[in-house]
Amino acid sequence: MAVVREFTLPDLGEGLTEAEVVRWLVDVGDVVAVDQPVVEVETAKAMVEVPCPYGGVVTARFGDEGTELPVGAPLLTVAVGDPAHSDLAPAPPANPAATESAEAEGSGNVLVGYGTQAPAARRRRVRPEVGSPRTNPGPAGRAPAPPPPTASQTPSQTDASAATAVAVISPLVRRLAREHGVDLRQVRGTGPDGLILRADVEGAARALEQRAENETRPAPHAAPSTHARRTAGAETGAERLPLRGVRGAVAEKLSRSRREIPDATCWVDADATELMAARRAMNAGGGEKVSLLALLARICTAALAKYPELNATVDTEAREIVRLPGVHLGFAAQTERGLVVPVVRDAHTRDAVGLSLEMARLTEAARTGTLAPAQLTGGTFTLNNYGVFGVDGSTPILNHPEAAMLGVGRIVPKPWVHDGELAVRQVVQLSFTFDHRVCDGGTAGGFLRYVADCVEQPAVLLRSL
Repeated sequence: MAVVREFTLPDLGEGLTEAEVVRWLVDVGDVVAVDQPVVEVETAKAMVEVPCPYGGVVTARFGDEGTELPVGAPLLTVAVGDPAHSDLAPAPPANPAATESAEAEGSGNVLVGYGTQAPAARRRRVRPEVGSPRTNPGPAGRAPAPPPPTASQTPSQTDASAATAVAVISPLVRRLAREHGVDLRQVRGTGPDGLILRADVEGAARALEQRAENETRPAPHAAPSTHARRTAGAETGAERLPLRGVRGAVAEKLSRSRREIPDATCWVDADATELMAARRAMNAGGGEKVSLLALLARICTAALAKYPELNATVDTEAREIVRLPGVHLGFAAQTERGLVVPVVRDAHTRDAVGLSLEMARLTEAARTGTLAPAQLTGGTFTLNNYGVFGVDGSTPILNHPEAAMLGVGRIVPKPWVHDGELAVRQVVQLSFTFDHRVCDGGTAGGFLRYVADCVEQPAVLLRSL
């Protein structure tokens, strides 16, 4: 006898609470093995192939491609056991007490390789029954509406439950509703079992905006001004793009950084001619090539060893500055999916060659969308090379909760006074943005000046090796 197992979207770790279905890797009727990838999802951090913990025949899939699902929502059901038998009704657990204990601990479904973590909220799992829409989904692939109350439930009990329970798992959805003044009790969820998704809240928010606009619109006999007509026309033809995935994560993080961190920026021009010459000499001898970004990263780790107060975060609740023992260096990488910041773990333990190899590996993974969420979080300092865009300077926003970021502009030939004479040298502008809570301008200036000295005279770096 086969047993139907329901596999829900697992906890992907790193605080992620939802994911978008990008591509199904199996169809209904396919036979899957244990830990076989069944769906490719996109989180706010990266593309992830989700493996199924059950082996058997896929009996149902939930969520079309492009659908955003919260953690804990059903992904698919698998008939585990002898597929020759048509009876796919679930068998009761062998040890109900053990099952209840496991549910209470909150381990849930967890993506292989990301560890366990209790989700913010958990819905009671409902196992599919014979002939139920769960095993025979309709064209939309959604779960049916909840059944009517049983005889043991009075109408008052049912009404009270409906009035207090809101089908929302994601804290992001709740926050979005608060920001737009949307009453979740008035929103009809389009997710599985009536779950309220971000798209539902966004739709409700647009409806509120439209209602407010209609209430403030002038009477038909009042001729609108030219500016009003031009604005209305622009809104009619405007394109609306959802803030989700990587773009949404970046927007949220940068907004939080601006709200919480009192940042300041200082900058200096530096003569990078000797640094460029040193790199050519290093790569002329054969062996692994060293990138310019890796040399700058090595300079950063040396500067942080000299100024460790900048490798820190601020605990606002405890009102404490937390200085971190190791440097996990993030570096900005532009991809087709947008700007991402891969993190080189323990960058302070790597030399220039090791940094170059690791940064090249992470950059390639970022461009192909195969970075794991853990490789995009946990940074303590960021190196931002915006010179690749052909610009000289910038005042970047800090990568919350980090306390500092070094920005590097393009390296171009410019007139420069060298050894008392005017000469054409390779000049770069370095900008340094820092959290003014962790240090004063003197510390920030000292850090930036040390970096500039290493760029102008790479031999200075030898003193820190």
